[in-house]
Amino acid sequence: MRAFLLNGSPRTDGSTSSLLDNLESRLVAREFEVEQFRAMDLLADVETPFCTHCTSDCQGACYRDTAVEDFFQRLPGADCLVAASPVYFGTVSAQLKALWDFGRKTRTERGLLYTVGAALAVGGGRFGGQETTIRAIHDMMSIQGMIIAGDSSNSGIGHQGVAAQDPASEDANAEKRLRILAEALSDVSEATRDLRQSARKE
Repeated sequence: MRAFLLNGSPRTDGSTSSLLDNLESRLVAREFEVEQFRAMDLLADVETPFCTHCTSDCQGACYRDTAVEDFFQRLPGADCLVAASPVYFGTVSAQLKALWDFGRKTRTERGLLYTVGAALAVGGGRFGGQETTIRAIHDMMSIQGMIIAGDSSNSGIGHQGVAAQDPASEDANAEKRLRILAEALSDVSEATRDLRQSARKE
């Protein structure tokens, strides 16, 4: 199975990267092929790095021949997509939101239909807006028709996703939740594989 990990942080080596690196190692151990992407890097070559809703039937013209186009073209090949963001004013980073807004064409094409989605969020404190940020990511994924997985599995019942405190590398609770999330992603991706394959054939 294949997993895409999307880093919404503008920082290269912060807590969001640490969380995703940790999750990647756990997914690889479960025989996933894993690729990581940074929203900020993907947006770098787009002349206007946010959606202006230039047409009601999006053709992706504003990001044609860029890394954004390549990213969205490859998304249908993923069994699961995990989006991670630092908390900015109780929600996702501008970079993650800007990239996701470019997904209007992908939504029309049902490119993420039945893809398993999960969310990670990092706040400056234990209660620093992580759950509202995770909810925002879930809302973005639900509109694409994705299947949402929280950090609950046979190993433990959790909440909406992994809510970490900066620095995430020192957050023992986040470490535990990542382990459970990796199990959930594996189980749900395997259980829903036929749904995705059927959707891609239509």
